[in-house]
Amino acid sequence: MPLSPVSLLPLLSAASAATASASSHMPLRWDQLGLSPIAWDFGFFALRWYSLAYLAGILVGYWHLSRMIRQPGAPMAQRHADDLFFYATLGIILGGRLGYATFYAPELWTHPSEMIKLWQGGMSFHGGLIGTVCAIAFVCWRNRLSFIRVCDYIAPCAPIGLFFGRCANFMNGELWGRVTTADVPWAMVFPGAGPNPRHPSQLYEALLEGVLLATVLITLFWKTRARWRPGLLMGTFATGYALSRFIVEFYREPDAQLEDFALRTGLSMGQWLTLPMLAIGLALLVRALVRPPLGATALPPIVDPED
Repeated sequence: MPLSPVSLLPLLSAASAATASASSHMPLRWDQLGLSPIAWDFGFFALRWYSLAYLAGILVGYWHLSRMIRQPGAPMAQRHADDLFFYATLGIILGGRLGYATFYAPELWTHPSEMIKLWQGGMSFHGGLIGTVCAIAFVCWRNRLSFIRVCDYIAPCAPIGLFFGRCANFMNGELWGRVTTADVPWAMVFPGAGPNPRHPSQLYEALLEGVLLATVLITLFWKTRARWRPGLLMGTFATGYALSRFIVEFYREPDAQLEDFALRTGLSMGQWLTLPMLAIGLALLVRALVRPPLGATALPPIVDPED
């Protein structure tokens, strides 16, 4: 999925600084990279990277979904994609915020005025996923569509939003990684995280959950007949995300209020939440692979997106 060169400039700047510091073994400092949570400040209004990330993820995902459903055998029409665009947006925002309050910050439930301050961050992927699944289920129920096949078409679009979201986390200087040594060339000192260098785990997630997972799913859709096996793309997404998140959590600092929970249980909250997702993903993969593909006797040819 092509990205605007402008949108990559902050990340390229960080990468160049990392290379320059490798020889001296001095850790990078986030506050010296020219990064800021605010993309543009108009004086009366500040446009944040966090907001732009959500907007970019939803719009690019909608564009890609619209291309996908023009291929033979799509389980929905453009009007259904339009409905999904609206309801999934609500599901992502409401589910993400409510999930964060439930899993990571229960005190928000007693302070409703703080709950609505989305611009301050605090969104849960797993909560957003639940909200999105509910939105998809509603659209499918109302239009009598196949829930699994619609999810298969949504799955390749989801990592696009994850990529933008994790990049925004990095631009915000939040959700940093665990303490490491300055010998790691890309080790970074984040504001508010103390003087020790840390893993930029936001970028690890952007690469694994975003770039790698998107590459796998988009390739499966356009270059193979995966979409003719109901549940295969959805299962690949669930399994791939769960494994990526589980691995990155070893390098990501647990939320301050959940450090004791991680020490007591041996796993972070993020890792515990990925386990049900991993089980569901594997079950979907097995189900998709043991059943015959749709239209096995007369599959239409694959249409290259560039034709």
